[in-house]
Amino acid sequence: MTQPPPGEPDQPPSPYEPPSYGQPPHHDPYGQQPQWGQQPPYAPQPPYGQYGPPPGGGGGGGGGGGGTNVMAVLSLVFAFVFAPAGIVLGHLAKRQIRQTGEEGAQLATWGLVLSYVFTAIGLLACCGWIAIAIWANSDSGTSY
Repeated sequence: MTQPPPGEPDQPPSPYEPPSYGQPPHHDPYGQQPQWGQQPPYAPQPPYGQYGPPPGGGGGGGGGGGGTNVMAVLSLVFAFVFAPAGIVLGHLAKRQIRQTGEEGAQLATWGLVLSYVFTAIGLLACCGWIAIAIWANSDSGTSY
């Protein structure tokens, strides 16, 4: 049996003792467990590819690719905030959904319907307000 040189220990260093200068850190033989102050190893990065949903239509639900069209959601939101913008977004969403096969056709339809209704109500209210202002300023046949 050979004996270690006089300056080296005969057992591996303890995981609780810091390694001496110049020696690699000690790892647990049953798994890679980093010592205090060390970062754990990072997971491998996926290969580079194209942006967007994975090929094969991985979006939830049936039918087309991707998820819900963002413009369809915005059309419904803008129907309540600023209806003319909801009309534009609804029509753009419908066109995108036809081209890409995304979901959200019903959202775009409801966004369009509500946007048109709220725009019509707004126009009627403006016309009514103008008519009342004209009627209030008109001379009703009284003279001073």
